[in-house]
Amino acid sequence: MTEPIEVSIKTVMGHNLGATVFKPKNQNNKSIIISSATGVLQRFYHKFARYFSELGYTIYTFDYYGIGKSNSNVTSLKQNKINLKSWGENDQAAVVAYVKSQNVDHKIIVITHSIGGQILAFNQNIHQIDAIITVASQSGYWKHWKGYERYRMFTFWYLMIPMLTPIFGYFPAKTINLFENLPKQMVYQWRRWGRQKDYMLSEYNYDDLQFKNFHKDLLSLSFPNDEYASVSSVDWLTKQFINSNVDRRHVVPGDLGIPNIGHFGFFRDKFQDSLWTLLHKWIEEHS
Repeated sequence: MTEPIEVSIKTVMGHNLGATVFKPKNQNNKSIIISSATGVLQRFYHKFARYFSELGYTIYTFDYYGIGKSNSNVTSLKQNKINLKSWGENDQAAVVAYVKSQNVDHKIIVITHSIGGQILAFNQNIHQIDAIITVASQSGYWKHWKGYERYRMFTFWYLMIPMLTPIFGYFPAKTINLFENLPKQMVYQWRRWGRQKDYMLSEYNYDDLQFKNFHKDLLSLSFPNDEYASVSSVDWLTKQFINSNVDRRHVVPGDLGIPNIGHFGFFRDKFQDSLWTLLHKWIEEHS
């Protein structure tokens, strides 16, 4: 693998997204785009990216607008008017178009983590994607959880966001040790969805979304003890891809002889000989 290259990707809205490219020494004519979880910096996925680049894939990571290398300073964040829909329609779609323009003959694989799979609903370039892997991508409706997790989700939607966001002018997630700070309109829209059984469908008509326009192979993964993605919440999102060839897997660590995975574990390098190997095999068979 060559040294990673930092690039700037221009979007339709005129924003610049900070992205990183991992180019292999011997390419296999396949590119992977990693679409992050909410408020997770792209660098979290870089060990994963390096591993797959060494296997021949060209890998792209990026930060949504308002996160990390995509104009995340506090002054800009207070002025940021982008919403969650725009992260898919503008940001994620721009990255897909950019990757395709740079690698015309490549198969394009998108790996989403958490919210990255949700915003595929707005990605009008979804037809350029050849395979999708959703990792703990889910609905955020709070009643998909039970016990303490349900209480925690209720508190997040009904108390934390409406109380803290007006004070700071953005959601101060770093201040309360959650994740990166989030744009105001993005987090308000996220909150609206999270309080509704139909999640994003409470605000948008299904026929206007892009789920139905993906007609290729999709692997949907969930894990036990995932406090941010219950099985039923992942099932809900997976079912929206009505025209895809869906491979739905709930991965039980004990069956593979590996430790607990949780919401973030899949991308940690301790799983390169287990989960990453399985993923590589699936991609080779489906793209």
